[in-house]
Amino acid sequence: MAHAAPASRTMTMPRRRPDVFGPRVHLAVKVGLPVVLGLTYGYWAAAVRRDAGPITGWNLLFGFVTALVFALVFAAVCALAPLLPRELHALCWFVFSGAAFGFLYSQSGASVLSSSGLGLVTGAAVFAMVFYRYYTHEDAAGRRIG
Repeated sequence: MAHAAPASRTMTMPRRRPDVFGPRVHLAVKVGLPVVLGLTYGYWAAAVRRDAGPITGWNLLFGFVTALVFALVFAAVCALAPLLPRELHALCWFVFSGAAFGFLYSQSGASVLSSSGLGLVTGAAVFAMVFYRYYTHEDAAGRRIG
């Protein structure tokens, strides 16, 4: 005889993503990611500005100041952007990524116009990607779907 299978509990329970990592890992990433990305960005900016010349104290200072500013702004964007609506959230990443790329490109000796143009193009690409991601993963009130 054929009997109906009992209803599964997963049909009535809302699906939630499991939190694979613990609170210590989340804290380490929250603190470590801006530091690592800042040091990488600072080294990259100093290397571009040095243009295969000798490493000087001013070049090191420039790299560390650039790394500090990048890390602080990146941490601020990571903290502030999720609190904003998706349009402003994407705009926040547009401004950050465009300014970061434009500044890095300007260190190569490029003109202000080309640095600004490439910064705008890069920022627009990041804006489109981030806006699409938040538009498809949030409802109208800004709550995550799924």
